[in-house]
Amino acid sequence: METVSLADAAYREPVEDDDYYLQEIISRQPYYYPEERRRSLEVPVEREPKTKLKKDKERRLAAECPPLGLEALRVDDFQLHASTVQRYGLGAHRGRLNIQAGIFEDDFYDGAWCAGRNDYSQWFEVDARRLTKFTGVVTQGRNSLWSSDWVTSYCVLLSNDSYSWVTVNNGSDDMIFKANQEKEIPVLNDFPTPVVARYIRINPRSWYPDGDICMRVEILGCPMPDPNNYYRRRNEVTTTDDLDFKHHSYKEMRQLMKIVNEQCPNITRIYNIGKSYQGMKLYAIEISDNPGVHEVGEPEFRYSSGAHGNEVLGRELLLLLMQFMCQEYLAGNPRVKHLVEETRIHFLPSINPDGYEKVYEVGSELVGWSLGRWTHDGIDIMHNFPDLNSVLWEGEERRRGYKNVNNHHLPIPEWYLSDNATVAVETRAVIAWMEKIPFVLGGNLQGGELVVTYPFDMTRSSTKVHEYSATPDDHVFRWLAFSYASTHRLMTDANRRVCHTDDFAKEDGTINGASWHTAAGSMNDFSYLHTNSFEISMYVGCDKFPHESELPDQWENNRESLLVFMEQVHRGIKGIVQDPQGKGIPNAVISVEGINHDVTTATDGDYWRLLNPGEYKVTAKAEGYSSATRNCEVGYDMGATECHFVLTRTNLSRIKEIMEKFGKKPINLSLKRFRRVRHRRRQL
Repeated sequence: METVSLADAAYREPVEDDDYYLQEIISRQPYYYPEERRRSLEVPVEREPKTKLKKDKERRLAAECPPLGLEALRVDDFQLHASTVQRYGLGAHRGRLNIQAGIFEDDFYDGAWCAGRNDYSQWFEVDARRLTKFTGVVTQGRNSLWSSDWVTSYCVLLSNDSYSWVTVNNGSDDMIFKANQEKEIPVLNDFPTPVVARYIRINPRSWYPDGDICMRVEILGCPMPDPNNYYRRRNEVTTTDDLDFKHHSYKEMRQLMKIVNEQCPNITRIYNIGKSYQGMKLYAIEISDNPGVHEVGEPEFRYSSGAHGNEVLGRELLLLLMQFMCQEYLAGNPRVKHLVEETRIHFLPSINPDGYEKVYEVGSELVGWSLGRWTHDGIDIMHNFPDLNSVLWEGEERRRGYKNVNNHHLPIPEWYLSDNATVAVETRAVIAWMEKIPFVLGGNLQGGELVVTYPFDMTRSSTKVHEYSATPDDHVFRWLAFSYASTHRLMTDANRRVCHTDDFAKEDGTINGASWHTAAGSMNDFSYLHTNSFEISMYVGCDKFPHESELPDQWENNRESLLVFMEQVHRGIKGIVQDPQGKGIPNAVISVEGINHDVTTATDGDYWRLLNPGEYKVTAKAEGYSSATRNCEVGYDMGATECHFVLTRTNLSRIKEIMEKFGKKPINLSLKRFRRVRHRRRQL
């Protein structure tokens, strides 16, 4: 395809042409739009939009010129300009593709650029800060629950100096591009010929009759080589890792996992935890020095992603992490070798493959905000788990003043297990996975923000949508969240731009889930209340589905955080609960004084209890055994403190065992009554 420079385009017409001088007037006096020029722009040829491209063509265009980065925030606010604005919250800086306004729109965080008035003189401008080969434009309407505003057609103008402007044409006539027919579905218009310029303007020519001129925009363009360019992206990092930086289809993901398994057969194992609604297997990969086996004393860790099929970045990060750990283990990286040899690690890259395949077919810039989020049968997996918070809190209210209120391993309600319950097959598969393996720590990767959230995700007050809802392990969860956020390259950067409406950098890049927005039946809350595993959510990028060209940067942003969080599974105490003969006792309860949440031992009697540094009074108890208590100290150095227990059988349990052995009914006496009977027998 021929590339046209702006200078070439300008010289196609004589300098004395009236249109040239009118462009000068327009650029210097943006609120003045001569009637003569207005008529000339109403004549141009309309170009049909492409709301959906064939995958091969979309990839060809994307590979040729990726997005400039309005959505990914690579384009700074000061590079965006507009003719007029309705108010600050609808300024040019809000005209970014897929930006969200939130529920409560205000003067700071609305969902688009909106012009101050509706006429042909309005424009939205992007300064690329260097010569760029522009190839296309993607547009959306205004994100709003209350307003319906979008542009239905526009023309595109380009300039090298922001004074002289040339309109994109088809060789003879200026072109008007058809835009949006509603406010959320992105529409791509590619130029007939790429044009090299520095500035690009979008000039709305028509809009929804009952609304205003409002737009969200992404520009496709390739920066031209310029060794003397003053403007360089701050903190630009080039990755040195030799990884497969691309978006993988379901089949490609499966093939990549197979390749990694063949490269590292001694430390990897591929398995599936079930199937999606459409029958796709939910593949997981295990990384361990003894794959397929739970080793006594070795904690189990999991990363999962893709519960929302359109939040693609987390999926690709896990596939990159899988490759990285295999390569680094083979290279002898001591940090990775220690993780692999001391931890049983599981990655589940795609919980919702049905949703992902929908967005993969459309492409990264055209999926919008919600396509592919839900399962094929319309269920949000992240909020589809049993609501055990209500069960716990109602039990506490009913038994206020009682000590024996169960605070862990709460059973799943019977209604949830019925065939008629609205539960996704993917959710049931994840629950079975969580119950089968004694996970200690987990993280689920999501997208659309830059923040780490920790439980509880549901407010205790049913009338509130924002309320801090702490778990008994709040101090541990806050540390776990901070361990990820603080090692991320952007999450705690106070100078970074807000993704949408919330400035999480002020909170060190972390927030309690219920403080952000309440959600019943979350994966994090269920994991904490039904299993031993502590789970948090990592929102790893503002852009849910970044372009392939952005994956190396996103990998560098998250790589250290992904490793550091895995290492936190070795913080706290660990041990084995045994009987005097050295046999492990399963399902023994481990209680920490002052923390109203217990964990239980695995099949072999081993346990792990995440704790922050300090001294703790720990008690182990099991049915039929006398309890035992120890003082355990957790240090600041990485590595869990060993705290083992030996429990002896109670006399009553021994009697029961003897009675059962000889075929007689076991004696079921209270302790006081048992002592009275024993005393009488001694007197005889």
